[in-house]
Amino acid sequence: MENGAVYNDTTEPKAKPPHRRPFGCTLRRLRPRWRLAVKAAQSVLSFVAVICEETVQDCINCGGLYIFEFISCTAFFLSLLVLSVYCTDIYETLGEDKVQKMNLWTMPVMGGLLLLASIVFAATISGSALETAACVFGFLAAIAFVLESAIMVYYQRRKQNVAGQNPGNTPSARENQPLN
Repeated sequence: MENGAVYNDTTEPKAKPPHRRPFGCTLRRLRPRWRLAVKAAQSVLSFVAVICEETVQDCINCGGLYIFEFISCTAFFLSLLVLSVYCTDIYETLGEDKVQKMNLWTMPVMGGLLLLASIVFAATISGSALETAACVFGFLAAIAFVLESAIMVYYQRRKQNVAGQNPGNTPSARENQPLN
């Protein structure tokens, strides 16, 4: 036993390291597929809103344009950031619960701010086609943010209701009484 015979390798094969994708990119965390569609719609619609408002050359009351510019650009970058968190290894680093909580709080806030900025911008536009298009895409992006938030809240409540029920093993009233 002094030769170390007791401490031989086990007979179980060693686990292979998981196959790493380039840059850790995967879309498997954006399931069901509606999440990928909504995340892509948020990014595309907010990007088009940014492009449309950036091409506006003349404005009579520019305050609404500047607010919309800041909020729509922030919405675009935030949607890209959240999409990249879901698609890369950062998801595992942060943990599923933290990512879900971040998504559950940031999406309705961003949707509300974008909706408010779109309303302010719509009230101050001079009527040019680019301003109108930027406003429309701002409203559509806000709807995409709020829609995802509403669906996420629905799924969270549904999951809590299912987890809270135990239909197969419900204790009777006598079992719930304290022992003497």
